[in-house]
Amino acid sequence: MTLKIDRVDTYILKVPLPKPVADSIYYRTHWHVPVVEIHTSDGLVGTGYSGLWAGEELLNMTIDRYIGPMIMGRDPSEIHKIWRDVYWSPLHWVGRAGIAHMAMSMVDVALWDLAAQRAELPLWRLLGGRHSTLLTYNTDGGWLNFTTEELLEDIQGIISRGWKRVKMKVGGPDPRVDIARVKAVREAIGDDITLKVDVNQRWDRITAQLTIPKLAELDIAWVEEPLHPDDVIGHAALVAKSSIPIALGENIYNAEHFATFLAMNAVDIVQVDVTRVAGITEWLRIAHNAQEQSRWVVPHAGDMCQVHQHLVGGMGGDFPAMIEYLPWAREIFEDPMTVKDGICTLPEIPGASSKMRADARERFEAE
Repeated sequence: MTLKIDRVDTYILKVPLPKPVADSIYYRTHWHVPVVEIHTSDGLVGTGYSGLWAGEELLNMTIDRYIGPMIMGRDPSEIHKIWRDVYWSPLHWVGRAGIAHMAMSMVDVALWDLAAQRAELPLWRLLGGRHSTLLTYNTDGGWLNFTTEELLEDIQGIISRGWKRVKMKVGGPDPRVDIARVKAVREAIGDDITLKVDVNQRWDRITAQLTIPKLAELDIAWVEEPLHPDDVIGHAALVAKSSIPIALGENIYNAEHFATFLAMNAVDIVQVDVTRVAGITEWLRIAHNAQEQSRWVVPHAGDMCQVHQHLVGGMGGDFPAMIEYLPWAREIFEDPMTVKDGICTLPEIPGASSKMRADARERFEAE
């Protein structure tokens, strides 16, 4: 029997965070999750989704009006052919990044979810099965809206639950305050805990050049997104001078842009996010290219790690096989990722771990 796509459904979930958080750009109270479900003629349902703070309805609108009609009746196993056809459709004229790519990602993840279900394998095994466990670093304790006392309490709480790698936010209006907060954390957690910092794009090059040497004195593992995400030249200048590795990628939306950063030696740690580029199909291209050039691939977790655990488990480098950990929206997934003492154990359930709980829409669907 020839497989075909019978139906494409979309909806939006808005999940409250355990407590409000802020980085150098946004203050947030909810995580927004647009979802697509692709129904096929053999009775399977593949699920894809994204994660963002605003504009989620634009992703679903793109699927409902453009991508969905393009893929109806198609063979869902032709993942790469569908990807190319959608990429070179009229959507190419209005978005080779951003909304169009994020909507493509949702559909592409759903198709890979279907492929893994049909193979009766978890996606990480379908992709090669390189790692059954992964290191994680916890990024949910170091928010800028926390006082120094709250910051120390949260990060020490994370460490007490077994994490040896944590990240905190910087990029506030006064870099001297940032340095003081980082110093307070380092003194509180000691030298055995890996500490990373995330600027969220808020520095200019001069601020970065003045601040990074001070961070180096505090044994910082990497500086994330120090500059505007499109500033290849500025990041290349920082990488050339910085004794701390420079990480970026969550706000880069296509393989060609990543290739430029790599060719210009403008990135050390590639944080390619499957929800930002055009899905698993493009994520794999980017990750292979980065690994071929001796870069670490440590994804940003816009998917809350559900899909990324499979991608890094399937083809991640020998060191480090690591992903970011955020605990948000775990209650919407049928099989939330398993983490104990900072170690992720990959699932054995067929699929991409993207399936939503049966009650998720009743609890969290946006009006």
